[in-house]
Amino acid sequence: MDLTDLMFTLYPYVKSLHIMAVISWMAGLFYLPRLFVYHVEEAQKVDAVTPIFLTMEHKLLKVIMGPASVVTWLAGLFMVFTPGIVDWSYLWPWTKGASVIAMTWFHHWLIWRHKDFNAGQNRLTGRQYRMMNEVPTLLMVVIVVSVIFKF
Repeated sequence: MDLTDLMFTLYPYVKSLHIMAVISWMAGLFYLPRLFVYHVEEAQKVDAVTPIFLTMEHKLLKVIMGPASVVTWLAGLFMVFTPGIVDWSYLWPWTKGASVIAMTWFHHWLIWRHKDFNAGQNRLTGRQYRMMNEVPTLLMVVIVVSVIFKF
């Protein structure tokens, strides 16, 4: 069995792993900005930082989102490099790729905001975090439409 045959044999397993990792990563990308909203609004009420929010945010980032994003990327790259799977003459792999890069940037933006919270330097409001909560939704729509319709 050569490498290409092995990649085709492994492909459905890797694709399944990729989908599970994406679901986990997306759950975190949806939930963390919402935690930031609650964090900001609670801090305004009691005029102090509630440590439970820092703990929840940290665990979500490090235990769920971080590993899920790595597995998503590794499995995705495996699929991209499986011969014959992606036809780069179409637009869809480029729109999906750009959206995944934007999603990764958003993940890192959330990490930076968490560092601001840890340092007591958050400058954003609950409303701003609510608006940023829409970013992963828009990127998810682009990714899913790209993959399903393969335009």
